Amino acid sequence: MPNVVVVGAQWGDEGKGKVVDVLSPGCTAVVRFQGGNNAGHTLKVDGQQLICHLLPSGILHPHCTCVIGNGVVIDPRVLLEEMALLEGRGHPVAPGKLLISLNAHVVMPYHRALDKLGEQNLGAGRIGTTGRGIGPTYEDRAARRGIRVADLVDPVRLRARLDAVLPEKNRMIAEWYGGEPLDLGAILEEYGGYGARLAPFAGDAVHFLHQERLRGGSILFEGAQGTYLDVDHGTYPYVTSSNTVAGAACAGAGVGPTAIDEVVGIVKAYTTRVGEGPFPTEVHGAIEEQLRTAGAEFGATTGRPRRIGWFDAALTRHAAQVNGLTRLALTKLDVLSGLERIPVCVAYEGEEDGLPGSLEDARPLYEELPGWAEDIRACRTLEALPETCRAYVARIEALVGVPVELVSVGPGRRETILHGGLFRP
Repeated sequence: MPNVVVVGAQWGDEGKGKVVDVLSPGCTAVVRFQGGNNAGHTLKVDGQQLICHLLPSGILHPHCTCVIGNGVVIDPRVLLEEMALLEGRGHPVAPGKLLISLNAHVVMPYHRALDKLGEQNLGAGRIGTTGRGIGPTYEDRAARRGIRVADLVDPVRLRARLDAVLPEKNRMIAEWYGGEPLDLGAILEEYGGYGARLAPFAGDAVHFLHQERLRGGSILFEGAQGTYLDVDHGTYPYVTSSNTVAGAACAGAGVGPTAIDEVVGIVKAYTTRVGEGPFPTEVHGAIEEQLRTAGAEFGATTGRPRRIGWFDAALTRHAAQVNGLTRLALTKLDVLSGLERIPVCVAYEGEEDGLPGSLEDARPLYEELPGWAEDIRACRTLEALPETCRAYVARIEALVGVPVELVSVGPGRRETILHGGLFRP
């Protein structure tokens, strides 16, 4: 299999974990290249549900080495809890199975505190963060005052870094927000323990990936969140603090652009987003509740109900351009079963060939397609789908201009239609 980047082409929660899990059998390494534990991938395997926040979804495949790249910000407590959970489910994580980049940055207790206090202070202007410290960690990385995994696993360096940054963080917590300062000794004890436990997994991820390419391995690069949460290309300021688009795989994993062969965009058959910000195709009322219930649209990380909207081809076309998408994977098609008519946004008023500078006042132009009444979860080929369902898939393909080669018709691993090309069974 070629080297593939998998990204969300909407606002996240598109089902990337399932698609990565489908592709993983053909890969020798799966790399997470950005984000933190503010994102979650839900996997259903053999009737069990597993939610991964930091571990790459390929962790369930014994032949895959999973890599957490330098572009990820890691909460070590969460990572260790996740590893323990998987071991308890019969999926032990050992050195050699997981490699953590020494250059990845660490989410510290003051990052979480400042994230929550800062969001509370914004009041009605809040961004809708998860409060997990992701933004402040990326801020410290950019300001060159972050703590990396290389520091976490070295007690002397960890103490030196905390001596340098904690006094300032405590002043911010106490003087800006009226919060309680954090204790240096307690942090050193807790995080020194995390460092000792994670040290066997930490190493030079760039060298490993380079050697993997030289020996003919296939690498899958797994993004978190979605295109429209990208700090540069998303609905700013209602975005995450990292680059979520496909190009970030190179910087966040330490490979050159010539290492990428394919870019797969994941889209739902409708649209969702979590948190604040513009959402042009959002719906409310009975249809919102129907789709949310049918699609189990609650955040894997926070449990927050997701906002619901119709498929937005205008945004997805733009996402195809930003990411250089070569294939589409269409998920949750089964959720639309039972609707008589299904609106699809084909463009925005006055912007038929592109996007407006802001989506706040964007007015979607809709095309209505006929729905289908049948339960499609048992379908395993496109030909088995109802005619109007096949027409819906074909219309999305035509509007976006990228071939649909995987269709998910249910949450289970086997409830998937693989249709040629990269996904040929």
